[in-house]
Amino acid sequence: MSEDTTSAISKNVFSKDLLDACISCGFCLPACPTYALTGQEQSSPRGRITLMRMLETGELPADDATLAEESSLCLGCRACETVCPAGVQYGHLLEEWRDEQWSGSKRPWIVRPLLLVANRKWVLRLLGLVRRSARKRPGSEPAAVDRPTLMLGCFERALFPTVSRSLTALDPTISVDPNQGCCGALHAHNGDLEKGRELARELGERLPGTIVTTSGGCAAHLADVIGRDRVVEASEWLLKQNTDTADTERPLRVGLQDSCHLRNGLGVWKEPRELLGRTATYVELPSAGSCCGAAGTYALVRKKESKAILAKKIAEIEAADLDLVIAVNPGCLRQLQTGLRKAKSRTKAVHIVDYLRGRQ
Repeated sequence: MSEDTTSAISKNVFSKDLLDACISCGFCLPACPTYALTGQEQSSPRGRITLMRMLETGELPADDATLAEESSLCLGCRACETVCPAGVQYGHLLEEWRDEQWSGSKRPWIVRPLLLVANRKWVLRLLGLVRRSARKRPGSEPAAVDRPTLMLGCFERALFPTVSRSLTALDPTISVDPNQGCCGALHAHNGDLEKGRELARELGERLPGTIVTTSGGCAAHLADVIGRDRVVEASEWLLKQNTDTADTERPLRVGLQDSCHLRNGLGVWKEPRELLGRTATYVELPSAGSCCGAAGTYALVRKKESKAILAKKIAEIEAADLDLVIAVNPGCLRQLQTGLRKAKSRTKAVHIVDYLRGRQ
């Protein structure tokens, strides 16, 4: 491949202002889970941004093996953003990178059927119908901008249908449109950025007013596209509504696993802790704010690394002797349940909404 051809393929992959923001200071290195795992500079945010710049200038061809490896190895947890003094929007850079690296036939095969399902509203509706996710329709009155609407997670409808039912039980004012489609987070994080934004805009137009989500990853993506003022995560919403929960049973020892995108992208982490502290003995896990290894499709695409990250998390949960570990994201919940089951742990993983409903 000639130098001219390489440059023609590689240029204009990234937004220049986002790429230029990095000053290569290295504050991000200690915050990065994959850098901790490998000890390799190229597996850190700073190292990956260097690779992005080499791709952008044509110094590396688009099909370079290191580019493919590192765009895949990154969890996309955005922990680096919280410590970056230059305010680098690494999450957006990663989306743009994968939009180039994972386009078309280059997308990991295991991700492709998930996107196909998410693209079809009728399939999502069928999943919700079969698994009996919340189906409460808006009232007969016209949709109002001050009426909260629940965003139904695509695969959460099938994997954890009780979550949506629990939220509408906790707050009966929340309406549900069972015909809604995907928010596009899955697409944006897996190499189809424009489709991801398109789906978010469509969902924002379909669901009026405030949109309440039970998925941290979806909340961050949707807020980025349609505006933070319209999107609120379930623990935020329930805290504002002063949900009536009481510790009527024996005291429980509970911990929390943050959603990376919720904590690092939207800055939501105090709210779930306050709700849990009202109803149980809350135990802060040392790595509650770091990734559990689920990271959307990461647990499917990078199984080895995902398991290594999860193993440390499970050992920490076991050492804390918890009754429950609470998740605020369906992907994290599935990851924790899998790890705890394999470890034959007495600790159970539960979504915060299901937990709060059970404590009423």
